[in-house]
Amino acid sequence: MASRAREGSASFLLLSANQRSGKDRNGAERLLDSWPGKRRAETKSELCPEKKQPTFLKMEKEASVEAQKSAQETIIREETITQRKWVKLDQTTYVDPTGQTRIWESVKRTTRREGVSADGVAVIPVLQRTLHYDCIVLVKQFRPPLGAYCLEFPAGLIDSNENPETAALRELEEETGYKGDILECSPALCLDPGLTNCASHIATVTINGDLPVNLKPKQKPEEGEFVEVVTLPKNDLMQRIEELVAEEHLIVDAKLYAYALALRHATDQPFQVPFMKF
Repeated sequence: MASRAREGSASFLLLSANQRSGKDRNGAERLLDSWPGKRRAETKSELCPEKKQPTFLKMEKEASVEAQKSAQETIIREETITQRKWVKLDQTTYVDPTGQTRIWESVKRTTRREGVSADGVAVIPVLQRTLHYDCIVLVKQFRPPLGAYCLEFPAGLIDSNENPETAALRELEEETGYKGDILECSPALCLDPGLTNCASHIATVTINGDLPVNLKPKQKPEEGEFVEVVTLPKNDLMQRIEELVAEEHLIVDAKLYAYALALRHATDQPFQVPFMKF
């Protein structure tokens, strides 16, 4: 113990002398590095890394925030390539997560009002009658972009003086002749985000089929609108849709098919649902 103390004291005195004289600072630093007290301090620091952890965590958090900032896409500009009465073709220049500038072409409606998040509304009409199964009222119409007939929910654009609920009831009456009541209405939902910014609300409407106004519904189509009403039982919707597709070679709207699929899954018995494989 005494010899180690003397060694430490000698090293300290030699260091002080070198500092005062200004000679051989490198030698003093080497002596200080070999000083036992310094080695013990370093060992203690290594045994207690928690003292360094807060700084490391702070740096890691800052790096994570910077990574998130650098990974955020940014729109640089939007340009209209061509425009007609109802739609336009736009070109969007944006920056991807790697910082590379890219171009995306998209189709947009010209009818969307300023500050409105959706172009139109689709209606899920549930027809309820005494001593009858609940039915879903659908429409079938020729769609020029597809070159085929499409089976879908009644739907249409929201007029300038309307909210989604008002537009849903109007479109339902125009296309099917039925008058109903709003049960619920969704927020604005995207339809085909890789192609267009078009968005739509989905309103669920109940129709009291026992009311005199709904006993013999009469359509009120707009000019150039040719719509056939199709009523299918709700409890067997998917099967009836598949039968119509096989018979008439219809194309089914994705919203309608997803709804029918959800109904079928909701009524599946537990033993009918396939087990997940891991």
